[in-house]
Amino acid sequence: MKALNSLLMAGVMLSLAGCIPRIEVAAPKEPITINMNVKIEHEIHIKVDKDVEALLKNQSDLF
Repeated sequence: MKALNSLLMAGVMLSLAGCIPRIEVAAPKEPITINMNVKIEHEIHIKVDKDVEALLKNQSDLF
């Protein structure tokens, strides 16, 4: 009886060993497309000293 139980238990364990889940990593068939419609606007404000502002007005050929 003990041998039959052991044999039955071994058979159950072997049959359960085939039920291990399998994980598979594969590349997609179609390429990945990322559509980014982005609108970027910048406003730059420059504050200068009165001396520099006067210099820029008097000598406009500096830049």
